This record gives sequence, C-alpha cells and structure tokens, in this order.
Amino acid sequence: MPALCFCYEVHEPYQLRRYTVFDMGQNSIYEDDDHNCEALLRAARLCYLPANELMLRLIRRYDGAFRLSFSISGVALDLFEQYTPEVLESFTALARTGCVEFVAETAPHSLAFLYSRQDFDRQVREQSARLEHLFGVKPVTFKNTECVYNNDLAAAVAGHGFRAVLAEGADHVLGWRSANYLYRPASAPGLALLLRNAGLSGDVGLRFSDHSWPAWPLRAETFAAWCHGLEGSADILNIFNDYHVFGLRHDKKSGIFDFMEALPGALLAHEEFSFTTPALAAENLRPVGEVDVLQFMSWEDEGRDLTAWLGNDMQKDAIHALYAMGPRTAACNSALRRDFDRLQTADHFRHMSTKWFSNEAPDRPSPFASPYDAYITYMNVLADFELRLKADESARATAAAAGKPADAAPVAKARGRVGADAALNNNTKSAVKNAGSPAPRRGGKSPAEIQDANPADTRAAGSKKTGTTRANQEKKPATLRKSRKNA
Repeated sequence: MPALCFCYEVHEPYQLRRYTVFDMGQNSIYEDDDHNCEALLRAARLCYLPANELMLRLIRRYDGAFRLSFSISGVALDLFEQYTPEVLESFTALARTGCVEFVAETAPHSLAFLYSRQDFDRQVREQSARLEHLFGVKPVTFKNTECVYNNDLAAAVAGHGFRAVLAEGADHVLGWRSANYLYRPASAPGLALLLRNAGLSGDVGLRFSDHSWPAWPLRAETFAAWCHGLEGSADILNIFNDYHVFGLRHDKKSGIFDFMEALPGALLAHEEFSFTTPALAAENLRPVGEVDVLQFMSWEDEGRDLTAWLGNDMQKDAIHALYAMGPRTAACNSALRRDFDRLQTADHFRHMSTKWFSNEAPDRPSPFASPYDAYITYMNVLADFELRLKADESARATAAAAGKPADAAPVAKARGRVGADAALNNNTKSAVKNAGSPAPRRGGKSPAEIQDANPADTRAAGSKKTGTTRANQEKKPATLRKSRKNA
C-alpha cells in the first residue's frame, strides 16, 4: 500500500546588516533587526499562519488520516519567539494532534558536519532537546541542512540514536533504482533512509506557478492521478519542500492553498493510498536495499552538490575563516557562542554564490546588492568577532592569573548589543520603525575591490571607543584610521 510522506523545511535566517570597516571595534551589532522583523512578520502573515491553519483543518477533517512532518531550524524558533510567538503556538497546536512529526536538524541550519564534528554534535543535541521541550516528543528522524548527506553523516546520525534520516534521491547516486522505496545507508545498516522524490517535489515546490510548464495549472486531481499511477512500483512517495511554497514562493492567487486543501481527498480516494511520517515509515516498511553515498550530495541546484555554498573562493575563504575560530569559542561567554552559531547559518554563504546569482529563489532574496558585498560584509563581521574573541581570552587569562575562577572573568560584551536587544524585547513594532541599520548600498564590487577591502588588513587592532555615530565616522575617516594605527 503506497504512502505519501510530506516533510516541510521551516527556516528563517538572521540576516546581516551592511557592516563596514568603520563599524569594527565600534559596535558589534551584526544583524539587520529591522529587516529580520519585517521579513518574519510578512512570512507569518502570508505563509506560516494560514498554512498551519490549513494543515490543522485537514488533520481534523480526515480524522487523523492526513499526516505530515516539519524540520524547523533553531534560528527559526528564535525568530518566532522574538517576533511572532503566535506562529510557534500554531505549530504547538499541530503537535498536539499526534499527526505531525518534528524532524531534528542542526540548530543554526549550518554546514558544521563538513568542518567541525564537535559543533555538529552539540548543535544536534541542543536542537533535539529544544524540540522535545517545545512539542513534547523526542525527535527520531534527522534531516541535515538542505539535505546534505553522505555515508559519514549517516553513521553520525545513527550514533545520536536516530532511527531515520532524510536525503535527496539523486539520480547519479541511485542509477537505475527508484527513490520510491525505503533504503538503508551502507554505513549504518540499522538506520532507515528516506529519499526525496525530486520530480513530484519539484512539481509543487518549483513549477506550480510556472505558466510555461505544460502541466500548468496543476490541479489536485492531476497530481493525485500521477501518484496513483505509481501503484505497484512504489512503497513510499517522499515529497520534501520548503514551507515557503505556501504563500511566499507561490502566492495565494496561484491557487497553492486550494490545491493543498483538495489534495488529501483526491489521494485518499484510492483506498490503497495513505499518508505517513518518516518515523512511521521506518517502523512499518522494510528496506529494499543499500545505498552507498561516498560524496556529499544535497537537494540544491541541478547538480545536487555543495556548490551553492562552496562553489567559489569567496565562500571557501569565509567558511574556513569562521571554523578556524571554532575551538577558541568553546570556553567563551554566551554572547560570543550565540554569535558564532548564527554566523554558521548556511544562508550567509549562499548569498556569496556567483553560480546561480541570477536565479536566486524569489522567496529567499539576498539582502546584498551582489555576492561580493555579501562576502565583504561577512569578513568584516568576522574581523570584529575576532577582536571580541581576543578580548574575552585576555579577560579570562587575567582572571586566571589573579586566581579567580574562570566564570568570574569580566564578560566581553558585544558593544551596543545589549541596548538593542532590550529595545526589541520592549517593543517589536517600535524596533521595526526605528531600527537604524543602514540599507545595503546598490551596485556590485569587482574581485579587485574585494582584495582592496580585505578586512584582514584591519584586524590588528580596533578603537575601544563606543558610541561613535555613523555621521561622525563619515566626517573623520582620517582620524579613525590614525587612531587605529596608533592603538
């Protein structure tokens, strides 16, 4: 009896503001709070609230026969708690039905497994514990960031006690085999491997609003007929998509909500079909074979590889510089560890991509005018982060020399961060109107300008002055440079 398994990725990043060399050493407010708040309020209004209401209505209408799963990132949960708690409440209401599974991933939606197993393990443990606390059920299924997967990841996931893992059903891995069956990883025979049906997922996730697509407009009955036609050649149909497909990637006028509302009835009209979740599939289905994935793959781009995040020298330089500081952050204060985790979010490196810059998803636009601006901003942030890291290390060394316990060392706070967070917590709407983070400058930069603006030249020392306004910085650039040189 074929089953349909819906899994939606729920992720919202903390986007960076345009952080220049004149900000380094002056303030450590890296994120564009104005933009982040407005983007999340819009996503809640157009996507999360109406989509969750629809899913809850379908579960009740079909008396539990309709099931689905969500993979929610930790940074998305942070943003929901900060700006739109009603969205988090709507996910909690879905959890109470018992028909929704919450899939674990890395808390900051990172690529940590590629660079730091220690950070990866910590992020997975933290996210699993948080999901259990919020929704009352310990996750038993894992989906890595953007479905990045290989044999080593499967072994690591099994070591954390998960029973199932999700991955892309890439043709270059499967060959003649179909993604419509349950498999087991070559490196973890006891783990269930669910592979995404790229064709059916793309029909809803990518092509639904494409007027040049021969199947447009796609109706629920048509999609159900395609699924019914796979009876006898499929055990499970895994439809994994970004939750933004509802209301953001495809707006309400496209008919995406009407399509989803009619789809369960059309699929369940065939008595041999049902809905399932990854955990139930791992429990009820038997693997038909083993899948050996030596190289990393993902669900991104046509190549199903990692080039969306690691396809050029800017991306590689940025991510290597970030994880090089990883071991030094383990003993740091909580503000530094939080910023370090948020800087690992994969979106930062995606914004530096030049491979598919012209084809960026409309529901996840880059806040920067070009990939080069994204790179320069990120490296400036890393330069300031390293200054704070050195200050924290110095404070702890001083405390140790004085015979004080490590936790008695002065905390190297992010300059300007505390006041900004307090303002946001007091009044979110006021933060939207009054946040003063500057907008990205229009126009791109050439690689030569990147070299000229290399933040490594400015990392040596930074002024310890606080409260310097942007206007003063623009009036006295020579004075600032002179003070840094003599610092």
